[in-house]
Amino acid sequence: MPKSYENYVNGRWTGPKSDSLFQRENPATGEIIGSFPDSGAQDVADAVTAAVGAFESWRLTPAPRRAEILFRAAELMLARKEELARDVTVEMGKVLKEARGDVQEAIDMTYYAAGEGRRMAGQTLPAELPNKFAMTVRQPHGIVAAITPWNFPTAIPCWKLMPALITGNTAVFKPSPLSPLSASNLVRILEEAGLPPGVVNLVFGGDQTGAALVEDPRVSMVSFTGSLEVGREIAAHCGRNSKRVHLELGGKNAIIVLDDADVDLAIEGAVWSAFGTSGQRCTAASRMIVHEAVAEPFTDQLVARAGALRLGDGLEIATDVGPVVSSDSIAKIQSYMEIGREEGAAIACGGSRAAGNGLDCGYFFQPTVFTDVKPAMRIAQEEIFGPVTDVITCSDLDQAVAINNDVPYGLVAAIYTRDISKAFSALERIHTGMVYINAGTIGAEVHLPFGGTRATGNGHREAGQAALDSYSEWKSVYVDYSGRLQKAQIDR
Repeated sequence: MPKSYENYVNGRWTGPKSDSLFQRENPATGEIIGSFPDSGAQDVADAVTAAVGAFESWRLTPAPRRAEILFRAAELMLARKEELARDVTVEMGKVLKEARGDVQEAIDMTYYAAGEGRRMAGQTLPAELPNKFAMTVRQPHGIVAAITPWNFPTAIPCWKLMPALITGNTAVFKPSPLSPLSASNLVRILEEAGLPPGVVNLVFGGDQTGAALVEDPRVSMVSFTGSLEVGREIAAHCGRNSKRVHLELGGKNAIIVLDDADVDLAIEGAVWSAFGTSGQRCTAASRMIVHEAVAEPFTDQLVARAGALRLGDGLEIATDVGPVVSSDSIAKIQSYMEIGREEGAAIACGGSRAAGNGLDCGYFFQPTVFTDVKPAMRIAQEEIFGPVTDVITCSDLDQAVAINNDVPYGLVAAIYTRDISKAFSALERIHTGMVYINAGTIGAEVHLPFGGTRATGNGHREAGQAALDSYSEWKSVYVDYSGRLQKAQIDR
């Protein structure tokens, strides 16, 4: 029998009041990993109640003391990195070396947030009146709803929870039903590290669970990473109800390869960025904007490399590309094969579900390269979220930048060039939240802001100092020690 897992509410592991469960399978093998609560509205309400009850005490706990708990959690994750990584691979499919990177990113974020417990700076500013002191301090929002996706099941929850906790918020955490095991592992580590009851509460479930959490009036902030469509619904609700909202919603990212680029280096970045995690990253490079002078050799190499990638279980050392996460993902990716053909694009390699050689039980899709792609095609505009990339030719830097910017999303872009003038011109004109020069679109670091422009989000950023701004708000403080009433501008 598969193992049964429980919600975590107010410091206790407990079954759902809904008495409803769902099962999650290994996407590489079809083997059932475990049963998890399909939480109902009452389960969510209980979790929010616990977070409300813990908030005042946690908020008043000195930030360096909060930091000590996070530091212990990072140490526990580091000690269990391999175990945690294997569970990531088992439940969502990415190859083990990538799963280790996922866990390491969570460790890095947790250490970083712990460090902010002694560095959470405000400002001291000169007052405009005599015998008066002015400063700013941060204060938490209150109860944070952290709703996370499946593709980085350890890293992204830490990107949300750790800044939220260090700034004094309490949280209700709802992971994707496609990655529940890693969420359980993370919360058990926080519990072991000494996090007080109610500070983080975990509820499993799907869309209805998430909706109940977003709609609870006691939730002060919603932090969501996921699809554009769901993000817009959350933004509309939060706008109507004056809730803080932080959204990370996807990308249609490009690698620009100019005629003076090191093509071999660009190929390395393209293969990793397009097919790493089976293309299931918001930072995946699903467009290659290539100068016509190097388009043929670049495309030939890209197709050859994509065709040589070995598909298989991510736990096997020989595997280059694991499965996609679910049968729904397979169906979506396959639908774009037909869309691309109807639009006039050609499939240079891949283009269908992989079978045989032990792949029949899993959700494997062949690494795919579209050629003859025009910038306005749907395959060049919409997020496919699979091991699929397009080759689009351009005549110069100006056209490349224009093609890059002419999509709904603006998360990340990369450019390969040996010309420093072109590199700086591009980074100034590319309208994305992140730009890489002579590197692929994958490789964010936790001490820099992560996020994008336009439909990628709503202007907030994960990671770095910017995360503190997402999970806290400023309070201005004036101390008047003049002993008399001063009326600011009126007295002048």
